[in-house]
Parts: sequence; C-alpha cells; structure tokens
Amino acid sequence: MDYLRNLGSAAVSTLVQKSGINLPFSLGVKVASLDGICSLYEGINRDDSSPVSVFEYDFSQRRDLAPLAKNSLRKLRTIRHPDVLKFMDAVESDTTILIMTERVRPLDAALQTWALKGVQEKEDWIIWGLHRISVALAFINESCASTHGAIRTKAVFLSPSGEWKLGGFEVLSNPKDDAAVLYSMGSLLPDNMSWAPPEVKKDGWSSLKQAGSPAADAYALGLLLSATFNPGHHPPATASPPHPPPTATARGNIPAAIFPSYKKLLNPNVKGRLTAKGFLEIGMADSGFFASNRLVKVCLGLDNFALASESEKMILLRTLHESVDSFPSEFATDRVLPSLVSALEYGGASAATIVPLVLRLGKNVPDDKYGDAIIVPVIKLFASPDRGIRMALLDHLPEYADKLDKKTVDGKIFPHLQTGFSDTVAVIREATVKSISLIAPKLSDRNLNNDLLRFLAKMQQDPEASIRTNTCILIGRLGPTLGYNTKKKVLVPAFLRALKDPFVHARVAGLMAFMATIDCFDVEDLATKVIPNMSFALVDKEKLVRDQAFKTMELFIKKLESYATTMVCLYPTEKLNDKFEISTQPETATPNPMDQFTDPGAAASQATLVTSAAGAAGALAGWAMSSIGKRLAASDMQTTMTSLDRPTSAPPPAEDSRIGNLRPSPLLTSMSAANSTVTSPALPIRSSFQPNSKTKGMQLGASKVPSSIAAATLAEQLAEEVAAEDGLEASNPWGDDNLMDVNADEGDWSAFETAPVTSPHLTVTPVLVAPKPIPIATHPGFNGNVFTAPAPKSHTPLSQMTSKTSSTISPSSSSLGWDQDDGWNTPSTRRATSPAAPIPTSTMTKEERAAEMAKRKEERKQRIAMLKEQKKNGGKS
Repeated sequence: MDYLRNLGSAAVSTLVQKSGINLPFSLGVKVASLDGICSLYEGINRDDSSPVSVFEYDFSQRRDLAPLAKNSLRKLRTIRHPDVLKFMDAVESDTTILIMTERVRPLDAALQTWALKGVQEKEDWIIWGLHRISVALAFINESCASTHGAIRTKAVFLSPSGEWKLGGFEVLSNPKDDAAVLYSMGSLLPDNMSWAPPEVKKDGWSSLKQAGSPAADAYALGLLLSATFNPGHHPPATASPPHPPPTATARGNIPAAIFPSYKKLLNPNVKGRLTAKGFLEIGMADSGFFASNRLVKVCLGLDNFALASESEKMILLRTLHESVDSFPSEFATDRVLPSLVSALEYGGASAATIVPLVLRLGKNVPDDKYGDAIIVPVIKLFASPDRGIRMALLDHLPEYADKLDKKTVDGKIFPHLQTGFSDTVAVIREATVKSISLIAPKLSDRNLNNDLLRFLAKMQQDPEASIRTNTCILIGRLGPTLGYNTKKKVLVPAFLRALKDPFVHARVAGLMAFMATIDCFDVEDLATKVIPNMSFALVDKEKLVRDQAFKTMELFIKKLESYATTMVCLYPTEKLNDKFEISTQPETATPNPMDQFTDPGAAASQATLVTSAAGAAGALAGWAMSSIGKRLAASDMQTTMTSLDRPTSAPPPAEDSRIGNLRPSPLLTSMSAANSTVTSPALPIRSSFQPNSKTKGMQLGASKVPSSIAAATLAEQLAEEVAAEDGLEASNPWGDDNLMDVNADEGDWSAFETAPVTSPHLTVTPVLVAPKPIPIATHPGFNGNVFTAPAPKSHTPLSQMTSKTSSTISPSSSSLGWDQDDGWNTPSTRRATSPAAPIPTSTMTKEERAAEMAKRKEERKQRIAMLKEQKKNGGKS
C-alpha cells in the first residue's frame, strides 16, 4: 500500500482502501497525462510479472467524463485487432476506472527521439507506423462500421517492438448505437477542433451521423500524417477555412509518393475525400509507398510465414540477411526475433537459414532476457535430426556458447550432440569435433573423461584426414582439463596414433600436441614413455615432420635437464680417462644395482684385476650396458655393434670377435643367471642394429698385463674364496640367484645372452648380449690383460630393467579405445629366445641344496689345483 501511495495516484489508493479490491497489477511510475482525460502508468502484472501499462480515468472531480471512460473500457474489451491496444484487465469504481493493457509508450515522446535519426530511416519508420494505423482504422470504419473520432498523436502508442498501436477509444461510436457518445459529447475532448474535419467545424459533431463513418477519421488521418512528418508545422494551412489545397511548397518532409494521397485525405468535400481503406489500398498496390517499405514487407512476411511457400520464405530470409542491421533495434529484437523463433518450430529447409538470423539478432537482447528469448528455442533444435539445422547450430556455437550453463550443456545438448560423431556425412563429424572445445569446460567429469574420449578415440580412425588431425588437436587442448589417471592412460597413446598417421599434418599435430601438454606428463613418464615413443619421428620422411620433431625433442630435453639439476647426488660417477684409468667425477647419479656384485674399494681405486667371478660378470655386463646407454659412440669406446640373425647358441665365426660371439673362459667359474642378461634401455629397433653387417668386431683394449701374472693373481683370488667358503658352510654368497656350470654345454650361457620373453602384446626391446669371458691363452686380441672397468651406477635393479623398459614403450591399455601400440611396430625385427636357465636353488630342498653346494665346491677345488699345476709348469719353462 505504501508503494501505491508513493508512486500511484491518490484515487487508486482510495479505491483500494475503501473497496478492498485486490488489483491485478502493481502500479508503477506515471508516464504521461493524456489531454487531462486519463493518465498513463507503468505497471507489473501480478500473475506473471510481465510489464504492463495502466490507463487511469479519474472522474471524481469531473463527473461529465465518466461516460467517456466507460466507453473507452467497453470498446477496448470488444474490439480485438493486432494494431489496436491489447486489453488485459480492468478495475472499476464509482469514481475511477483502471484499464490494464500491454506495455506501451506515447507516440509524442517517440517522435522527439526519432527527430535525431537519419532522414531515410525516420521516413521508413513513419510510413510503417502509418500503415499499421491505416489498417486499424480501415478495420474500425469498415468491419466495425464505427467512427473513431479522436485520431491524433496522443491516441497512438508504441509497443516495445516499436509497432504503432491505436488507442484513445473515449468517443469511438457506431451511428446505430443508442449509447454513442461521439455525436453528443465529442466536444468534451481537449483540443478537439484542431483535429476536427471541416464539416464538424461547420455543423458540429452531430453532422457525422449523415456524413458516414470513414469521413471524419480519413481527414484526421491526413492531419496525423502531416504531424508525424512535419511536427513543427501542425496544423497545416489547409486545415483552416477556406481549406485551400496543399501546395508543393507545403509538402515539407512528406514523401513525394505519399503527397497526392495526402491531399485527397484533406479534401474538404466529404464525397471526394479519400478514406482510410482507399489510402491503404493505394499504398499496398504494386510499387506503392506501403508495399515498397522494407519494414512493412518484413512484417507481412513474418505474419504469413507459416503459410508461405519455400521460395517465398527464402526471399524473406534473404531480405532479412541483407537489411537486418539497418532495422530499428526494438523492431529487430522484439518484432522480428520472436517471429523467427516461432517459425523454427515448423522446421523445413528454411530452419537452417533462420538459426543464424536468430543468433545474429540475439546479440542485442539483454542478458536477463537472452535465456528465454534465444537459448530455450535453440536448445530444442539440437534434438532435430535435420542436418542443416545441426550444421547451423554448430557453425554458430561460438556466438552463444558462453551463455550456456553446465546443466544445460551436460543434460540437454551433449546427449544430442554426440550423435554427430557417428554421422555418415563427414562435414557433420568434423563440425562436431570442432565444437567440443567450446562446451568441454561445461561437461561433467564422466562425460569428459569417459564418454567423450571414447568418441574421440573413434574419430582418430576416421577415413577423413582432416577429422583425424582436428581430433588430435582437440585432445591436445583437452589434455590439461582431464583427470590425472586419464591423462596417463590416454594422452601418449592418442598422440602416438597421430604420429603414425599417413597424413603429414596429422603427424605434425601429434608432435604439437605433445608440446602443448608437456605439463601433463611426469618427468619419469616424459623420459620413459614420451621421448622413446616419439623419437622415430626424428627420421620421418617428411621434412616438416622432422623439423617439428626436433623442436619437440629439444623442449623435452630442456625440461629433463632442468629436472636433473635438482636431483640429489648419492654416488660419484666413475669414468675412464684417456689412459684407461678410472677417474671419479661427482655429478648427479643414482646407485647401480650392479654394485652388489662388485668391490666398492676397487671402484674407487686405480684399474686392477677383479677380485671375483661375480665382480668380473658385474663389471663386464655393466660396461656393456653403459656402452649401449651411450648409443655406442665412437668417442666413448670406439666400438660398433651389429644385430645377430643367428641363434645365440650357434658357434661364432672364427675370424670375428663380436661381443655376442665371445666364448666362456675356463678360468671363470660360475655366474648368476640373473646378472647375465642385460636389456637395452628403451632403444628403438630401428636404431643401429643392422642385420648381416660386416663392420669390425668389438676390440677390447686395456692396460697391458702379462698373462702369467694375471693367471697367478686369479688363482690366488679363487683360493681365497674357497678358504672363505670353508668357514661358511651353510652360507651362500650368491644369495638365492640361480647358478650355472660354466663348463657345461653352451646352452647354459643362453640366459646370459638373451632377455626374458615379454608379453605377446608388448613390443620386445632390443637385447644387448653381454660378452662371454675369453680364454686368456687362446684369444688373439686379449693378450692376457683383464679389463676392470667398473659398472656405471643406476637406480633401476637389473632384474627389473626388462619389464620397465617394455612398459615404457608400450603405454598402458585403456578402455577408451586406444590400443597398446608403442610406435615401434616392427615385428620383423623382434627376436625372442627361450633361455635355458638352470634350476634355481630356491626350489631345492635343504638336503639337495647342500649336495649341490658341495658338488660345486669340489669342482672349484679341482680347477684351483689345475691352475696351480699350470703355474708350476709355467715357472719351470
């Protein structure tokens, strides 16, 4: 009630207080006073909170105006027409009548605003408005057989869409109506004579009963035309007696096409006067001033859109595309846009053309209305199976994607959008892939990390190269937003698939995706999964791919180098200097599991003989592994290595001394089978392993030591070991590792030369065959010298190297559609042997293990005795 007292009229407050009526609206601010008869207020409909207008007739002080107020209410209730004020509700009392209509504003205020617009734009707007008033007047005069009697600027209102609406029904009357007020009370209207026709000025309002219904309204329509085009020259000279005809100089801003009809409307002779219906017919004729008006054509086309043929619809839509930007803003957003949205419900070929127009017009819609005006109807279109509509929605998705909320995207758009991934038309599939980047931030975790990735995995196998490329780019963009586990499972296999694509740009996209998602990989994954699997791109047949691959590799290496500087230095790294001496240089390193088989004191001292067979095996195997890890650079060891096509148990050629062909020496006793196999750390099969290569065999060079001294030293060491073993009857210095007899068949060394057989689903990494001990007295390239280079240190236990290497090359399997492909798919170069490993002692019983140890101890004593005998014989000679 306070709101009504502050913003409404006192009459309304009194009405509510005395009658207790519950008003159907909330009264707002006062907009204008209309000739002192009524006042116009803004209001809000209580039912749906929609904006309305309220006309207040307060005749508490002037009881003579009560018939006019009641006539206005009665006529608004009974006359319904699109160009007439839309009646909604009313409240009556003895002194007040409140009429609620659609939200409108007076024409007088709008004319002042339009005075600042361009001449052509203003002319189009006024002609369009006069067309709407002419249609309303023709309806009242002809269909209702009535006379409006109060045509003037204050009787015309503008809707929110800018359409002109006819009001002011205070004196609207039918000559045959006994309650007609025009003929007896028309003079009560303020300023009525300035708008009255000549016959009224001469004989009064009662003369209109004989003149006919259209005559007075036609004359007032001519005056309204003059007032809108020439508001500063109203009324025109022809409105005053003796009513001379308008001259060309008096035309002012009235268009030349309308001026002849304007003169006929102001004809003082009733019989020769042009009626509103005749004015409308002239204007709507071919090339008439109404028919040629663009706003009139658009309104007529939209009103009849549902009944129009497809060709007529396309003509209208083409017109809208060409001129929609020049329309008045309120006309475009409140008149054209709702009509187009309504037309979308009919679908058809024109729907695909309407969608861009709707989104284009929606740019001017306020944010608080955008959801209801644009989003709601657009979302419904995603359920349409029409490809034209779907393509239009996807092409213009950037224009409304930011207005979508997560609930709408996840529940109403994505379920329909995902059908585009499997569409038979490639253009739809590609547009669907491109659209995902816009809505991905608004997808739920399940749709993003599960359903969507399944579709993208399928898209990477699409027949169209552009779709495969865009899919890889999309995955690269989505990478940072995926879950942690999803990143580890999906990214590497997805990008590797792109690297194997026959399309050049797809491979480039895969490399760029690796670079874009570098922060998604852990440092360990970067070193063990990413770099090994993408390295083959460095030798791609296309230069564009190679160049990008080197840039990508450089980026990864820099990140690894930066990380390596932060690692803790646990042990010094030992290297051989130019004099083949061991030099210790501190740097970041990790412990080598081979150290458990070597003497730490010997590693820190100058080069000496190994102290045990286990130490020899560890040093030799560690050296071989270190060489492979350095890619066998000539500057490191001046050696080359070739792959072997023969079985590991086959005898070596007599003239070659390859590392895989070395024979075991009878001087060395037994080695652990677990230490006798070394796998190359993640080297591609396509590297330097060339079958049947005739390169020079590996040359083992070291400091020159006489063979007799070396044999003597070795015999002493073996003797010391036997003595130590005698004191430890139940202990096993070899642990639980398997032991094998070096004097047995060559098959016993197969475990030393081969790697464990991996899963058939994983690509087998190249196997580095450790060198076998060489007889001191017989091998021509050894000269009795024993090489004692220590093994490099590493974190990874030797027993886990094979499995780790294989797992880094073959990404973990995923249920999202990416197979276990590691990018090294060269099955022709795979080599898997079945090592004849000895029976492990861990499976023996206590009695069997004791018997086996006693047997080996006896064999060792026999060898020591033989060595001592050889030493004596050598001293005598």
